[in-house]
Amino acid sequence: MQNDAPSRFKPFTRQTIRQTREWSKLTAEQQEAVDVVARVLPFRVNQYVLSELIDWDRVPDDPIYRLTFPHKEMLREEEYESLKDLIKSGRPEDEIDQLIRTIRLRMNPHPAGQLTHNVPYLDGVPLQGMQHKYRETVLFFPSAGQSCHAYCTFCFRWPQFVGMDDFKFDARETTQLVEYLKRHKDVTDVLITGGDPLVMNARSLSEYLTPLLVPELSHIQSIRIGTKSVAYWPQRFVTDKDSDELLKVFEAVVKSGRNLAIMGHYNHPNELEPEIAQTAVRRIIGTGATVRMQAPLIRHINTDPSAWARLWTLGVRLGAVPYYMFVERDTGPSEYFKLPLADAYEIFQQAYRQVSGLARTVRGPSMSAFPGKVMVDGIVTIGGEKVFALQFLQARNPEWVRRPFYAKFDPHATWLDELVPAFGERKFFFETEGGNTHAGKTVIPVHAAGTRRTHEDEALEAAQ
Repeated sequence: MQNDAPSRFKPFTRQTIRQTREWSKLTAEQQEAVDVVARVLPFRVNQYVLSELIDWDRVPDDPIYRLTFPHKEMLREEEYESLKDLIKSGRPEDEIDQLIRTIRLRMNPHPAGQLTHNVPYLDGVPLQGMQHKYRETVLFFPSAGQSCHAYCTFCFRWPQFVGMDDFKFDARETTQLVEYLKRHKDVTDVLITGGDPLVMNARSLSEYLTPLLVPELSHIQSIRIGTKSVAYWPQRFVTDKDSDELLKVFEAVVKSGRNLAIMGHYNHPNELEPEIAQTAVRRIIGTGATVRMQAPLIRHINTDPSAWARLWTLGVRLGAVPYYMFVERDTGPSEYFKLPLADAYEIFQQAYRQVSGLARTVRGPSMSAFPGKVMVDGIVTIGGEKVFALQFLQARNPEWVRRPFYAKFDPHATWLDELVPAFGERKFFFETEGGNTHAGKTVIPVHAAGTRRTHEDEALEAAQ
C-alpha cells in the first residue's frame, strides 16, 4: 500500500473544494468552470482521488481529472454564459434554479425508458426503487446508497445526485423487492445499484442483502453490486473500520450458494495501478466473490486502445474478469463525451487485438438503449453496401437476443436512434415486433427514423 494514501474518507463538493491544497493548482478559468457547471451536474471528489489518482502536472488533460472535475464544455456555450452571468450578477436563487432545471431537462435525465418503462408494479403499485427491464435481472436502488465516493463527470445516473426527486429511484427497505421476486421465478439476478451501494456501512448493506438469501428465493442465483468504490475509494475493502465486516457480508452471500459479483467500474488503468486498489481486488476475490470490470468509452478520458488493453490485462492478472465496454449514454453532458460508433468500434477492436484470450471475455462497444443492450459487432460491406453489423446482448424481448441485424454505415452516428436500417428496410425488426415488460405493460417500440420523440419531450413528459 502507498504510505501516503489517505486512510480517512473525506468528500469535497463545490462548496468545500476550495479547502484543498489542489484547488490552487487550477487556473481562474478552471475554478470558474467548477463553480458554474457543478450547479447543474453533480461534483464530489475525495482526497485519495486528488492526491493519488490525478497527475496535476497533466491537468486539464489528465484522464482522472477529466473524469471527476467539471469543465465548461460540458454545457452548451450559451447555457454556460447565461448561468455564469446570472451567478455573477447576483440574481435571485429561484431565477438561477429555473435556468438550471431547464438545462437539466434538456439533458435527457432518464434515458432508455428508465422512468417510464422500466419501473415494475406490485398489485398495481409502482415500485419506484426498482427497475425490471430484462426478464432475468431486477435492479434495486437502496436509499442508503444514493451517493458515491466521487462522481464521474459523464455519469448517466446524475439525476440521482442533484435533487431531481421526480427522477429519482430509491427504496428504504427490501420488503417489496422480496415479495416481487417471490412472484417472479424467472428472475435469476438482482443488481444492487445506485449511486453506489458500497457507500453504506457493512451493517446496512447486510440488512439489504440478507432478506434475499432466504430459501423462498432460491431461484435468485446471482447478486450483483455495482460500484465505483474499487477505483475511487479502495480503502473500503482494506483499511476502513468495517472493511473486514464488509468482506464477511460478501462471504455470507457466497455461503448461501449464490454467486456474488462485484461490478467494478474502472474507466482507466490509472485507477487500478495503485497498490491499495490491487489489494482491494485480491481481498474481494478472497471472499469467493467475483470482480467484473466495466466502463463506458468516453471522449477526453479513455480513447487510447492501449489504455484499455492495459486495464484488462492488469485486471486478469489480479483475477478480475473484463466484462463490458459501453458506449456513452445519451444523457447529461453526452454532447461533450460521446464518440461516433465507428470510432468506438475501432478503439474496441484495436484494444481487443492487444490482449490474450483470458481478457477477451470483454464485450463491446455496447449501447444500453431503449430496446436493450445493442453491440456493434462489426463494420462490413454486404452486397456492395457498407453497414454496421449489430446484435442484442440483452433485450426487453428475450427472443431478440443474439439476433443479427444491420444498419447503414454512418461515420457520425453516436447512438442507436441515429441509425437507419440497411438494405432498403423501413424499420429494424424490433421496431415492428412487440414485446412485454414485466409489469404487464406492452413495450412501446422505438419510433422509426424521423418520427422519434426528442429527449426534451420524453424528459418533460416524465416530469409531469
